[in-house]
Amino acid sequence: GLSTLIIAVVFKLLKPKWPGMFLAMIGGSVVALLMKGNEHGVRLVGSLPGHLPPLSYPYITTASLRELAPPALAAAMLGLAEAVSIARSIATKSEQRIDSNQEFIGQGLSNVIGSFFSSYASSGSFTRTGVNYEAGARTPLAAVFAAITLTGILLLIAPLTAYLPIASMAGILLLVAYNLIDTHHIASIIRTSKPEAGILIATFLATLFVELEFAIYVGVLLSLLLYLNRTSHPTVVTLAPDPDNRKKSLVNVQKKRLSECPQLKIIRIDGSIFFGAVNYVAEQLDQITKYHPEQAHILIVGGGINFIDVAGCQMLSQEAHRLRVNGRQIYLCSLKGKVVEVMKRGGCNKSIGEENVFHSKIDAIKSIVPRLDPERCRRCRVRVFNECAQMPGG
Repeated sequence: GLSTLIIAVVFKLLKPKWPGMFLAMIGGSVVALLMKGNEHGVRLVGSLPGHLPPLSYPYITTASLRELAPPALAAAMLGLAEAVSIARSIATKSEQRIDSNQEFIGQGLSNVIGSFFSSYASSGSFTRTGVNYEAGARTPLAAVFAAITLTGILLLIAPLTAYLPIASMAGILLLVAYNLIDTHHIASIIRTSKPEAGILIATFLATLFVELEFAIYVGVLLSLLLYLNRTSHPTVVTLAPDPDNRKKSLVNVQKKRLSECPQLKIIRIDGSIFFGAVNYVAEQLDQITKYHPEQAHILIVGGGINFIDVAGCQMLSQEAHRLRVNGRQIYLCSLKGKVVEVMKRGGCNKSIGEENVFHSKIDAIKSIVPRLDPERCRRCRVRVFNECAQMPGG
């Protein structure tokens, strides 16, 4: 294995255009013969069958479908996750764009067609892909030529593989694995994001102690959990009019200390309101009523809401009812077209009230300010809105 690795490195440095890996394996085989490796326990690949696999057809029955469906689904998920991970890893080095849908279609078609040729369930391979890329492959035709070449090897020189040591192949895989390590990207992940760095370390440790396929599954699952955690906690910021701006644009109060209207709380939600985020958004609204009881009117600026599902609509309806029972009112404005359409289909607009949903922030404030308690407005000295001039005491 060491001699194969040394030969491959020498060819890579001195003659990079030569088939160094192929010549290195030949060199490793020669070294094993000279050292009489078979007498010292050196394991060989063994001769491959000199014929193609026989044709076959899938035997499909109700019983076989019931038995094979669960493991087939698990194999498909792992295979697709592995294939996409490999593709993205190589795409980073080759500066190509990967279409995940195309990858999934290709994997499915290859397994469907392969079932008629006695094939195992197949997916991408880190080692094969790495060798293919290091050998100079740049297009999908490389895999076609590799398959044709493999067919020729099986039919013509299959017996010669009996002299190829497994350690020689391991030396080649070590070189390939080393070339696939992207130290710059790894350092960037560790420096930029602690959660993603944690996923990287967990996946790396998993590859050391469990099967590679399961390690990939661990990485994908952790990434999914991280994504769900992020999306289930949309950013909720408090806004207030900026008196230094002629139009009194709404500004995040965390970035600039501003006075808020004593009766109207304005918040902006940046993120989708789906089943995973409804509890968090409901908790934020409950916190407002708990810590700011004097602000009986709550305006939600929904320009950052990209998506809302049935659970989100139900949550808004329930919160609107809860606030109304407690003498409060909720308003919505600046919603995107798709969000408004889903809310209308779900009856959310009726629950909140069509008169409480506005096209823009300006329309919302013009309509909400006259609904405020006039007695409190008379005593108010903040006067944050232009419309406050028309209220008592203005």
